[in-house]
Amino acid sequence: MQRIDGRFLRVLACAVGLSAGFVLGARAESVGVAVANETVPTLCAEEDNVYVTLAGDDIRRFRIGARHPAYVGTIVSDDSAADFSNCDRSAEQFFEFDTRRVTLYEDRSIWLIGYVYERYWRDKDVPVHVGDTVVHNLHMVQLWVQGPRGPEEFLVLYPPDGYWRLRPLSPAHLKGTAYGSSVLLGPVETKVRPIVEISAVRFDPEARRFDLSFDRGGSASVTVGEAAEEGVFLDVDFGDSPVSGVFGGVRSMYVTPGNADASEVGWHVGGAQAWQIEPLSEFVSAQDVRELWVGRHIVSRHNTSAPDMVFGGFERGR
Repeated sequence: MQRIDGRFLRVLACAVGLSAGFVLGARAESVGVAVANETVPTLCAEEDNVYVTLAGDDIRRFRIGARHPAYVGTIVSDDSAADFSNCDRSAEQFFEFDTRRVTLYEDRSIWLIGYVYERYWRDKDVPVHVGDTVVHNLHMVQLWVQGPRGPEEFLVLYPPDGYWRLRPLSPAHLKGTAYGSSVLLGPVETKVRPIVEISAVRFDPEARRFDLSFDRGGSASVTVGEAAEEGVFLDVDFGDSPVSGVFGGVRSMYVTPGNADASEVGWHVGGAQAWQIEPLSEFVSAQDVRELWVGRHIVSRHNTSAPDMVFGGFERGR
């Protein structure tokens, strides 16, 4: 395990946005959660072999954020093309659908677009509501914003399995950036892979909030913070149905440090004066975690610009 000195701590804190007002802080005192690494090895760069879980008792609120990797200013070219070399796809099973694209909401500043893919691994209808409009059988919804250099997609939700992806707005020297790690929020369970079973989604454009209902009971309000180059965050509130057990997770890809969407884990425990950081391949678990960072300092040749993911502001409530 590597201890981070004071200078690097300040750099890391700035990079992940936690000490600069990222966590919820003022609303209530944060509590510690348990973090565990359930990653399995792979040679396939298109396999979500990384799984870092967050668990606690009666967790009501927390915050998830995406920040550019610390090296983003050095990126000249970015490769986000799929790489299926060393991938065994013989066991993959998909359902087939008629493709569709639908605009769920649009104004001068944001757009919500829904898609049905030609092939998808789950056949589950999660109705998506926006005002009086209800659309069924969507595989993905994208949230776009009018950025300083034009429209940018910065958030994706896959209703059939509960996966989210988010990314900051692109820096001025890049035309766009890649998605990388996915996050799960809610009562996580494993059905072939870790998922969150959502029964319905409702989007409130004025509040920029997704209201979710879960198959297992309970709900979540996910408020989307302002999208900026510095980062974007989601405030998650389970309301009157706090979640015990695994309430969140990171799904990502790791083959080698130079071929990964996430290659390191950093965490800050209650009362500690320094962050701890370990290579993802060596990290096992941590207790009383108040802030978590899953990302990269080593430049990856795949999805080079994909963001780091950060978590904090864990609160209990009944």
